[in-house]
Amino acid sequence: MLSNIVIETFIKGGYVMWPILAVFFLALCVLLDRTVWWLRFRSIIHLKKQEEARGAIGSGDFATAWKLGQSTPDPFLQNLSEGMTHANTSMLAAMQLHATRLIEKAEARMWVISTLITLAPLLGLFGTVVGIMGSFSSISEDQLAASKVSGGISEALIATACGIAIAIICLLPYNFFRKRVSVLRGSLERWINHTEILVKSAKEHGYDLESFASKTQESRIKNQDRD
Repeated sequence: MLSNIVIETFIKGGYVMWPILAVFFLALCVLLDRTVWWLRFRSIIHLKKQEEARGAIGSGDFATAWKLGQSTPDPFLQNLSEGMTHANTSMLAAMQLHATRLIEKAEARMWVISTLITLAPLLGLFGTVVGIMGSFSSISEDQLAASKVSGGISEALIATACGIAIAIICLLPYNFFRKRVSVLRGSLERWINHTEILVKSAKEHGYDLESFASKTQESRIKNQDRD
């Protein structure tokens, strides 16, 4: 029964309902993609290992901190490992580049949702205008002209209602995902700045990160030559 009502309403909305339907499915696909990405991102965060890595950096145990970044999918620890690997050139720049790539992944396809939030109501408005134009064109001298016009207008408004509904459905998760990206950017900035402070503190106590990075790169080159 419900399916019949939906189909009848869809048909009454006119041919503009087809692009609106396409927009709806595209929006669902993108929202599902972003939801899965953030759920997976949350599942690979290891706060205890992050604390272990910070403690190791502060005490000059660079090998432990580097291994933690190599053995876990945690993006923060991988960011640390990336910076330590390039410490003999620029640790800070390497970590910032890695963080930028992570932010780009977090923002992927967000522009699609933003576009659909604007496009869906416009398509609905377009459907309404087309429907009203068709209604007035059917006006004739018969006595049923007024009922035809009012019926056509009510049908034309279906497209606008659907377009606005899609925009509302997309707007709330879009703002949520934008907030998550903003929080992630701030967390990465704090992580990088804190790591830089810990490295400087370790240097003051006589621990040399640059030499460790050089040895690590030499070891990786030898392993690649053997393979």
